[in-house]
Amino acid sequence: MRLTDSAYSDKDLKRTLKYRWIIFWILAVQYLLVYFHRVSPAVAAPELIWTFNISGAQLGVLASAYFYSYCIMQIPVGILADVWGPKKVITLFSLVAAIGAVLFGFSPDFRFAIIARILVGLGVSAIFISSMRLLANWFRAIEFARVSGVLMAVGGVGWLTATTPLAFLMQGFGWRESFIAIGIFSLIPVILTSLFVADTPEKKGLPGILVEPIVYSEETNKSVIDDLRRILREKHFWAIAIWFIFRGGALFGFFGLWAGPYLIDVYKLSKQTTGNILSMIAFAMIFLSPVLGHFSDKTLRSRKKVLVGTSILNSICWLFMLIYYNNLSISGLYIVFFVMGITISSVGTIAIVATKEYFPPEIAGTSMGTMNIFPFIGGIIFQPLMGYVLDKAGKVQGMYQASAYKHMLWIFFITSLLSLISIMFSKETLKKS
Repeated sequence: MRLTDSAYSDKDLKRTLKYRWIIFWILAVQYLLVYFHRVSPAVAAPELIWTFNISGAQLGVLASAYFYSYCIMQIPVGILADVWGPKKVITLFSLVAAIGAVLFGFSPDFRFAIIARILVGLGVSAIFISSMRLLANWFRAIEFARVSGVLMAVGGVGWLTATTPLAFLMQGFGWRESFIAIGIFSLIPVILTSLFVADTPEKKGLPGILVEPIVYSEETNKSVIDDLRRILREKHFWAIAIWFIFRGGALFGFFGLWAGPYLIDVYKLSKQTTGNILSMIAFAMIFLSPVLGHFSDKTLRSRKKVLVGTSILNSICWLFMLIYYNNLSISGLYIVFFVMGITISSVGTIAIVATKEYFPPEIAGTSMGTMNIFPFIGGIIFQPLMGYVLDKAGKVQGMYQASAYKHMLWIFFITSLLSLISIMFSKETLKKS
């Protein structure tokens, strides 16, 4: 246990309490960029197809290249944060992401653009895990849930930034210039992290915050391989994992990529209006994630009921979109996309919490990190798959037709039913007592 050093005054302790928020907001800007890069291809999709003369399936490969390195690095970055310290990891990897964004803007061809997207994914892969590790040294356990919730809300702001603001920026300057500017801007939080962030208060000459002790025993000091085996052998883990693959497929495969072209091709909407509708996903994430958490903790006192209930609502939304695939009103699109944001994005934190509660505390972090891979597996699968489906239907005058997107909506409706079935086999983890 780390206690405040008696050599420090109360004034020094107040400096720690204030300074930690400076660190938090620097890291929050880093996390904002994580979500921005994750979904930005949705708005830029038409320009990318035209610039590189690629098919829909190839666009899916380009967008999903981000997830390849992101998935692979989820466990290694945790180890690097332990060995190097989270500050060094965040600084180095966020620099790689900034370079990747600039290179993406300068990409001369399709293959180079894929390499640049892989670099971006590699760079941002370390931000969340390392930030959580670092913030745990600056905030007490009783404060940590609130801090984590604010960090997730900032991620939603990053998603929001990749919709209307990005569309507006691209209209004024072009997609290449926009991504180059974003890459250059990304250097600012890199510099701020290097100058102002510290792994612990003591490294800034400040008194440490009282934190809970980390207890090591034979049970907690086992190898990572043993922990992974225990996690992967839990059948209820796979009920959520399968649910997450389909949720990630819908979130990244449709809303993170093909929803933009769908609104432009089928509804003939402008980029700005398209960005406004896509922003409903972000607003749902920002405002409803805490609400669903409270609903699970206090109202229903259940994880499974929230997951099953939102899954039923999600299937109803996909059915609604399938039936009215080309004749929804603009207000109807806003409403459906907002509800989809609740049932696909906002509810994800409940599933992660349920995963943690499947296992004892000593492997809770490993279980959450392992589960966090599956939504991105969904993105890797569904982004190019949906492009292939559209390509098979063919283009007319350079645009995919409404009937092509209807095939896509059929797939998402069916997978929503499969995810509903899967989550029904999960078990309740919140104890009534």
